[in-house]
Amino acid sequence: MAPKPPHFPAKAKNVIFMFMEGAPSQIDLFDPKPELRKWHGHPLPPSMTKDLKLAFIKPTASILASPREFKPYGQCGMELSDVLPHTAAMADDLCLIRGMQSDAFNHHPGQLFLFAGHMIGGRPTMGAWVTYGLGSESQNLPGFVVLSSGVGTSAGSDNYSNGFLPSMYAGTVFRNTGDPILYLANPPGMSDAAQRARLDALREMNQEHLDATGDREIASRIHSYELAYRMQSAGPELLDFSKESPETLDMYGVNNEATKPFATNCLLARRLVERGTRFVMLMHASWDHHSEINKGIVKQTAATDQPSAALIKDLKQRGMLKDTLVVWGGEFGRTPMSEIRRPEEADNAGRDHHPNGYSMWLAGGGIKGGQVIGKTDELGLTVVENPIQVHDLQATILHCLGLDHKRLTYRHLGRDFRLTDVSGEVVPKMLA
Repeated sequence: MAPKPPHFPAKAKNVIFMFMEGAPSQIDLFDPKPELRKWHGHPLPPSMTKDLKLAFIKPTASILASPREFKPYGQCGMELSDVLPHTAAMADDLCLIRGMQSDAFNHHPGQLFLFAGHMIGGRPTMGAWVTYGLGSESQNLPGFVVLSSGVGTSAGSDNYSNGFLPSMYAGTVFRNTGDPILYLANPPGMSDAAQRARLDALREMNQEHLDATGDREIASRIHSYELAYRMQSAGPELLDFSKESPETLDMYGVNNEATKPFATNCLLARRLVERGTRFVMLMHASWDHHSEINKGIVKQTAATDQPSAALIKDLKQRGMLKDTLVVWGGEFGRTPMSEIRRPEEADNAGRDHHPNGYSMWLAGGGIKGGQVIGKTDELGLTVVENPIQVHDLQATILHCLGLDHKRLTYRHLGRDFRLTDVSGEVVPKMLA
C-alpha cells in the first residue's frame, strides 16, 4: 500500500465517487426534454421503441413528461433542473455527460459493470484497482473507504470488493449509524504497551507463515492488523468535526436533518482525501423510482444537492479540487416512458431502467469543467452525439490518475485482467 508512481504524470491524486445507487432520472435532473410534453400520456410509435432494453414496462407505455423547470446556469449556460440549485451554482466546474450508455439494464449487473467493468461478480472494483495501482498516501487510514447513506442496496459489497486482488485493496466500510469506526478505544485493562506486544507476537507468527507459504493473503492480514492499530490514533481526529468552522458545517448541511447523513459523508470524504486516502466511495441509495418519481426526486435532491455542491466548493476553496477527481452518478438512467405500479393511487407514476442514454457529472482532477458532452434525441431515447460507454468513463478516470487502463493489469487464472475488460477509450473532450 506504499505510494506508487503512476504510468505518466497525473492530474488527480484522489477520487471521491458519489454513487447515486438506484439510477437517478436524467430527464428530471440533467437532460431537459420539452418535446416530451407533446407526447405526455400517450405511447410512442413502435418504430421508435423497438430497440429499447426495458426491465419492467412494455414499449407501449405512455410518455411521462417531467414537471421540472430547467434553465441555464453559469457562464457556460449549462441547463439544470430546478431541484438542483446548489449544484447549478457550480455549473462552471462541472463536466456534464449527457451521452452515457451502459450494457446493463438491471441494478446488480449495472452496478457491477460500473465499478468492476463486468456484470459477473468476483472482479476487483474501481477503488481496489486504483489503490492496487497507486497505493495510498495515508499510513494511518485505509486507502479505500466506503461511506453509505439512504435506504436500500443492490450489489452491496460487490461494489467495493477486491475481487481476486489481495484483500488489503478492498474498501473499508465506515458505519452510517453510531460510531463510524468501532473499537477505536482499547477494552478496559488493556494498555497500549500490552496491545502492541500482542500484535508484535501475532505479526511474527504471521510472518513465519508468510515466509513458509508465500500466501499473499497473509501479508494482507498483517497489513490489516497494523492499519487497525494505527487507526486507533488517527480515527478519533478524523471523525472530530469540532475544528471545522460553523460556516463549513452549514455549507455542507451537517446540522440539517434532511441533509445530515449525506452531508456528514461528504465532509468526511474531504477530510479523508486531505489525509491521504486514495479513493472514497459515497453510496447514497433511494434513487430507484419505479413509483412516485416526482416526490422521490424532490426528496433525494433535498438530501444530496447541497452537500454535493458544498464538497466541490470546499475542495476548490482549499486548493484541493485540482488534484481531487469528483464523480457523481448512478448505474444507468430512467425511461421517458412511465411505469404505473399502483394505478389506483394519484401521482404514482415512476420510470423504468434506461441504459441507452443517461447523465453523470465529473469535476476537478484533470477534468475540463463548464461543458456538456453528448446529446440524446429529443425524447431521450438514445444518444445521438458523442456516446460514452462505461468502459470509456473508467478509462478516463484512470487516465486522470496517471494510469493507462490497458497497462493496469493483474494476472489471474493464467491471464491478465483489467478494469476496462477488453474495451474502453479515454475521452479527450473530458480532459482539461
